[in-house]
Amino acid sequence: MDLQTEKEMIQRCLAGEPEAWDQLFAEHYGPVGRYIFQISSTFTREDADEICQEVFLSVVNKLGSFGGKSRLQTWLFRIAANKARDYHAKTMAAKRGGGEVPLSLQTEDEDGNRLIDPPSTEGTPDEGMIQDEDWRLVGEALAQLGGPCQEILELRYFGDLSYHELSVELEINEKTVSSRISKCKGKLASVMRNLFSQRNLGAFPSEVPSKG
Repeated sequence: MDLQTEKEMIQRCLAGEPEAWDQLFAEHYGPVGRYIFQISSTFTREDADEICQEVFLSVVNKLGSFGGKSRLQTWLFRIAANKARDYHAKTMAAKRGGGEVPLSLQTEDEDGNRLIDPPSTEGTPDEGMIQDEDWRLVGEALAQLGGPCQEILELRYFGDLSYHELSVELEINEKTVSSRISKCKGKLASVMRNLFSQRNLGAFPSEVPSKG
């Protein structure tokens, strides 16, 4: 969808046209859902769908505050990232505090990998929990970076946008995309080293952690 068509769709949504809202949901619900699903390795499809519903409920209530300084999808991804982190933090707090959180232990991804491991019966640290903590710190570091760095890294690594898609989305050329990602990864690594050091979790890896 080109920028002008997007602006017209938003205006029609704000005018209360149901067809425009249908168009917005059809265009963006799938990409936002996939984006959410990639933010945490522990999210099930049901988790992602629940968060996605919260995102679009927020969009319905706050679309009038969208200033148009970025593409709509970028704005949606920012809302989704915040909602996902809140959901993840709430779930982790409930697990650590003894609260009951419904989890499907049999949920698998498309490659047949178990998305959530059953609790350990041996009392040893769960590797999945460590990975989740790593990703929580990545999110915290991105929030500290803020601005263009947070935007481009989230779109690249969580939104899975290609360099060309980032170029179109951010209205910059692909060489600038490459340069900005490189610089922002360096800044992220610096923030992450501090965060990991503070929590005695070891050195920050040279690349963004792999969820595979």
